[in-house]
Amino acid sequence: MKLLLELVTKEMGFPELVVYNVEHFIPGTILEIETPAFEECWRAMTLGGFLVGRETARLMVSQGSGTIIYTGATGALRGHAEYINMAVGKFGIRALAQSMARDLGPKGIHVAHVVLDGGIPSPRFGEGPRERASAMFPEHIAETYYQLHIQHHSTWTQELDLRTWVEEI
Repeated sequence: MKLLLELVTKEMGFPELVVYNVEHFIPGTILEIETPAFEECWRAMTLGGFLVGRETARLMVSQGSGTIIYTGATGALRGHAEYINMAVGKFGIRALAQSMARDLGPKGIHVAHVVLDGGIPSPRFGEGPRERASAMFPEHIAETYYQLHIQHHSTWTQELDLRTWVEEI
């Protein structure tokens, strides 16, 4: 991770905004999930987020500015049966973002966690009117992330919950 950030900085300049958006999910209940599958999901979502956050923070603190955004999911707020791996990973990334926000905010680094509660269009998502009405479009998510990035430090958002206008309960 450190080498990647060094390369990005050398080729593109100081990263002012870093987004960690990883979801790795292996379905199963507590009776079914084996330790390697659980650890694989935790490593991808939580440990990966920690490593990216630590190295990014070290770089941004030296500049006294920057934004780190973690993408969460509904699983960060409540666990569901057969989604144990996702819930643990997303709960972990939410806790990481909350702690980092309090640690790094006074150093000029904005850290936010964004819950995405909805599907993003993909080939397997479907193209019917219902699917399109309930979709979260990447360009609109990106605009929200940009708005978080340019917020004035007197009103930094630490957590944001995005959902579609036709949410199913």
